[in-house]
Amino acid sequence: MSRRGFLGLGSNVGDRRAHLSDAVTRLPRHGVRVVRSSSTYDTEPVGLVLEQPDFLNACLEISTDLEPPELLEACKAVEREVGREPGGVRHGPRVVDVDVLLLGDLEYVSERLMLPHPEVVSRRFVLVPLLELDPDLCLPGGEPLAGSLAALGGGQDVRLAGPPLV
Repeated sequence: MSRRGFLGLGSNVGDRRAHLSDAVTRLPRHGVRVVRSSSTYDTEPVGLVLEQPDFLNACLEISTDLEPPELLEACKAVEREVGREPGGVRHGPRVVDVDVLLLGDLEYVSERLMLPHPEVVSRRFVLVPLLELDPDLCLPGGEPLAGSLAALGGGQDVRLAGPPLV
């Protein structure tokens, strides 16, 4: 059974757009059909490491038959293929990040994955491109994500950088 989902992409090392585009082209080889992409956005770092280059972020609408653990493995495989080294500093600089944000109306929790992604409602660099793809997008419980974006205070600078990846 194919499910609609959303992935978040980010890069702040090297040719950021090329890394994101590379990830997009590799996803279908792992059972993930890319339906469409948001625009790309320049975003300031958030989290544990603030002294690093800005990120280029985008979100993808996907369709997949994969279950959550397999989808996570597909995303991790694509990260490795694009050049991300395992380990590294949490929230530190990286060639590419491919995060599972939402998968249908699933709520899922394991040691390695939580759906919806626990930070989807608190990160402007996720909400802006997600809502570009679907302004009416809701969490599995029905909470509109537009309300989460409106509730965020200042900070987390997000600037339109370029056209969609596909």
